[in-house]
Amino acid sequence: MSELTLTVMRLGFLAVLWLFVIVAVQVIRSDLFGTRVTQRGSRRTASADARPQQAGRQQQAAAPPQQRQRRGAPTKLVVSEGTLTGTTVALQGQTVTLGRAHDSTIVLDDDYASSRHARIYPDRDGQWIVEDLGSTNGTYLDRTRLTTPTPIPLGAPIRIGKTVIELRK
Repeated sequence: MSELTLTVMRLGFLAVLWLFVIVAVQVIRSDLFGTRVTQRGSRRTASADARPQQAGRQQQAAAPPQQRQRRGAPTKLVVSEGTLTGTTVALQGQTVTLGRAHDSTIVLDDDYASSRHARIYPDRDGQWIVEDLGSTNGTYLDRTRLTTPTPIPLGAPIRIGKTVIELRK
């Protein structure tokens, strides 16, 4: 083999070795310190409370008929127990995801929550449905473990690990 080929192979081997060391250090670091949880819910609460009610009525009147909410329908999702107690998310017809993943709507810093634990979404009738996404420890609606997508009654507790969430007006 030529000297140039041998030098390129040595440098390639050294680069792969350093890449392995860096990945190993990152894995050890994440095991020791855990994942970083961002407080995204508090920012949404402030923006939802800052809107005047009149603007909300105008937006609701301008919405297409299938997006109008029924009278007495829930308008917010509130965390009533757990590390995020007091966090409120305005329900605006889109899916709310719950879990430890950074891209979840509500990021749960809970050892008993999966990365993609559950989701809450509206059905065609305007009723909200909770669905467990194959989590290890399960999602509970009013002390009943969910096995299928289930409609959520107003004020019924949804338990994911140590976190309890409720739909409210």
